Amino acid sequence: MILYFSGTGNSLSVARQLAERLNEQLIPLTEALQQDLTNEKRIGLVFPTYDFNLPPAMREMISRLRISPQSYVFTVVTCGSAAGNCIWTLRRILRKKGIELAYSHKVSVPDNSALAFGRNPNNQLGKFDRVPARMEQIISELQAESHTLHYSWFGLLSWLLGRPLIERGMIHYLGPKVIPDKCIGCNNCVRVCPMNNITLQQRSDLTDKDGQVAHFGDRCTVCFACVHACPQQAISTNGQTVRKERQYRNPQIKLKDLLLR
Repeated sequence: MILYFSGTGNSLSVARQLAERLNEQLIPLTEALQQDLTNEKRIGLVFPTYDFNLPPAMREMISRLRISPQSYVFTVVTCGSAAGNCIWTLRRILRKKGIELAYSHKVSVPDNSALAFGRNPNNQLGKFDRVPARMEQIISELQAESHTLHYSWFGLLSWLLGRPLIERGMIHYLGPKVIPDKCIGCNNCVRVCPMNNITLQQRSDLTDKDGQVAHFGDRCTVCFACVHACPQQAISTNGQTVRKERQYRNPQIKLKDLLLR
């Protein structure tokens, strides 16, 4: 079984390829939390790195998964450059559950958070040229049930960025914010949010206009799914309005593939 967490489709694309080639079922990580996976002989975890580490929300979710210590558990992470402490953190969480991570690797993809720093993720599409060869290596090793941990080291900088105070600051600093006058209440952000963190509320509560407007809760993990899926560019990040040409989605993934509700 392949469990994935994806904001703009990078990790979903990798997870799909793994599921097809390994003949495994593919489900979102949030759905896997509701299931008993102790009879699964092989469990794959596919997700992105945030600030060179495991996304904060995923740490709590993975700790709740019901997995057998006898399962062959592996991970493939997607990242803009370095995996940082992502795999090391995952390994530590699994060990607390009595589970050893058997295999790990990474796939470099466009960085969907680049727009928060004034860069265009779509200028990084050249990274996909190297993905097929990396995927063939990963699939070959997984078919052989290799016990190899690529990119699983510990780094001090990544550890510092993962401190709760710094993480909360980054989420506050980069966290998406709705621009009420631009929001048309289309519901895209609500359905694409993997954290179920966005709702629609009456616009009259915020402006003198009718209709509904998106409202963010307190469970944002800064995956930027909502920012890239908004057709009106009505969600800002880092205080910047996002231009349409900087919105990104993995070329192999359609918006409907990311809509969870």
